[in-house]
Amino acid sequence: MGISGGCFITAVCESEGDALFVAAAIRRVVSGPDSRIDYSGSGLLRYSLGRMCRSVILDGEHLTLEQFVEVANSEAGQPRVELADAAKVKVERAAEAVQTMLREGRVAYGITTGFGAFKDRVIPREQVEQLQRNILVSHAVGVGEPFDRVTTRAIMLIRANTLARGFSGIRMETLQLLLDLLNAGVHPVIPSKGSLGASGDLAPLAHMSLPLIGEGTAEFRGEILEGREALRRAGLQPVTLAAKEGLALTNGTAVMCALGVLETVRAERICRMADVAACLSLEALHGTVRAFDERIHELRPFPRQMECAARLRALLEGSEFVRGSDSTNVQDAYTLRCIPQVHGAARDAIAYSRWVFAIELNAVTDNPLIFCEGDQIEILSGGNFHGQPLAIALDYLAIAISGFGNISERRIMRLTDEASNTQTLPAFLAVNGGLNSGFMILQYTAAALATENKVLSHPASVDTIPTSANVEDHVSMGCTAGLKLRQVAGNVEHILAIELMAAAQGIDFRRRVLGEKTRLGRGTGPMYERIREKVPFIEEDTVLSGYMAEVHEIVIRGVGQ
Repeated sequence: MGISGGCFITAVCESEGDALFVAAAIRRVVSGPDSRIDYSGSGLLRYSLGRMCRSVILDGEHLTLEQFVEVANSEAGQPRVELADAAKVKVERAAEAVQTMLREGRVAYGITTGFGAFKDRVIPREQVEQLQRNILVSHAVGVGEPFDRVTTRAIMLIRANTLARGFSGIRMETLQLLLDLLNAGVHPVIPSKGSLGASGDLAPLAHMSLPLIGEGTAEFRGEILEGREALRRAGLQPVTLAAKEGLALTNGTAVMCALGVLETVRAERICRMADVAACLSLEALHGTVRAFDERIHELRPFPRQMECAARLRALLEGSEFVRGSDSTNVQDAYTLRCIPQVHGAARDAIAYSRWVFAIELNAVTDNPLIFCEGDQIEILSGGNFHGQPLAIALDYLAIAISGFGNISERRIMRLTDEASNTQTLPAFLAVNGGLNSGFMILQYTAAALATENKVLSHPASVDTIPTSANVEDHVSMGCTAGLKLRQVAGNVEHILAIELMAAAQGIDFRRRVLGEKTRLGRGTGPMYERIREKVPFIEEDTVLSGYMAEVHEIVIRGVGQ
């Protein structure tokens, strides 16, 4: 048998049995979502890799959030990440500019000087390579739990895309190795804490970069290995850093940006789920859709408030659980009546975050930057590494998402408090209340999470601690903002799961009065069915945590538009 690669794998087989054996082996290793096997019967087996051969091409300018999320969440090399030819030219030009400056004996920050407070210490040319290695090993001092695999891949991708712009002075050899690690699934172990969000994310990016020089640790095929061993198993060799390269790898906002993009996409999913949960609660509580009338929202024309109201109307279309015009009950409590205003404001924050991180995804954020105009080389020191724009967006997003949790928890209270829901539902959604506590303590959990979020939503970006002997005298704390945001989002997902579970229980109580065939809304009906596939009506007290986990998984998986 012989095997050749490419977008097809072909194997010459001596028999059909051989072909079946080879096909099974290939499938185990490289099976893709639309891969296909063809066997001619004459000994030639052809295996199409399909979308596995698709590449994401980096040029530092056109990476989209959707491509970013796909690569971060993908298996190694599916899709492959490659450099555009035009980017290679720019990268090589800037790297040559660095070498020209060295030959001319010019002084430039981080190339022939120390870092931070050592900015005025000139480094002899023969120690330039040592200087670049030193920045990695001295700065890799992060602590805390390592970032998960998705976040690590996201960080690597952003750093590579930034360097692909060709203003950083890194060589193609070094940049290609970073991409080779990403494509091979060699994932550096990056502690999550230690960045101040100015001078970039120095400590975590130093950890990201250590395996490039055979240092640090990395995950490869589920095993944590020394950096050099991880490279060896992937068939790769470490590099010796040249002038500017250590600084180029570590000085930037890749960690803050990775957290921001991932959590923005997560917030969009949370937003869609919050709308569905709110509508299912409204049906369980016999609420009215009149507050969502488009005429009301046209008179206060915040675009995303109007968008939210329209979505609520669509989700509730056809529902027989909602209340029409009722002179004895003309309006609902704020947690039902003001959903478009509250959820709409959160949508504004999410849209702002998407705008910020779409820009940052294709920004050059290290220092100094190398500008080549013809034969002229100019190195400029600036502050694009400062994370303030990202920190503010991350804090804003945490506040907005926390709002989803706050209003959801109050609806859970209303679902479980028979006085608040005017006996529409029994106390704590319990059958034979008193003997059974029903959903009483679920509201406690939601309240605890909502309260925790209020603490976590205090902005990190309003704080700063000067560092490096007061040279780096203002920092953004953007990474801290991103880590807090991640906790807030996780808490809100649990709160929404509790609301969905409680609302489904409420729907079943109402059906006992209205009839089993009473219709839910066009958008809430399918969600109710998804819940009931996993969680039954709770007739008597039982261990609820397993059911909560099932609904939490539904929340994480999300809903469509």
